[in-house]
Amino acid sequence: MERQINHNTGETMSTKLRHIAISVPDPWKTAEFYVNAFGFRKVGETDSSLARGVYLSDGVMSIALLNYKTDEAAGERGRDFVGLHHIGMWVDEIGAARASAEAAGGTYYMGEVPVKGNIFYEVKYRDPNGVIVDLTDHGWGGAVKDVGADASSAGPALRNPDLVADRAGIVGGAT
Repeated sequence: MERQINHNTGETMSTKLRHIAISVPDPWKTAEFYVNAFGFRKVGETDSSLARGVYLSDGVMSIALLNYKTDEAAGERGRDFVGLHHIGMWVDEIGAARASAEAAGGTYYMGEVPVKGNIFYEVKYRDPNGVIVDLTDHGWGGAVKDVGADASSAGPALRNPDLVADRAGIVGGAT
């Protein structure tokens, strides 16, 4: 299904699954597996107040391998959970996507569109089963919205492409 109808406006919109986040104990060790086994490429690292980790890409999707710093940041499953944490949808227009998610039974979880434009953000919703779904109209580093399109459909450049995350909180991992 390439195009969907916005139930509030009746207009068609393009929504693409372009981001998967996996909670893992050691993002760097896990990244080695995906790079060596499947040829993914590393596009960056993150070290936020919520998590540290590695961003990979297959050329279309952004895959975040995250080690959450606290149980609160990880959500109800806690920081020791290993597995799919959330997915992300690259949408045409964030306001319409939010309205559509709510009309379909989704509930707001966290995140807001920044006041200053052209910076990365995610607005998080929960689907009716509680799965976290990120929404953004800016995309993710390493992702491409429209496969086969020109470079203008590529996700944003990473804010700090040379960032090396602090690995001190990784149990049994590298420092």
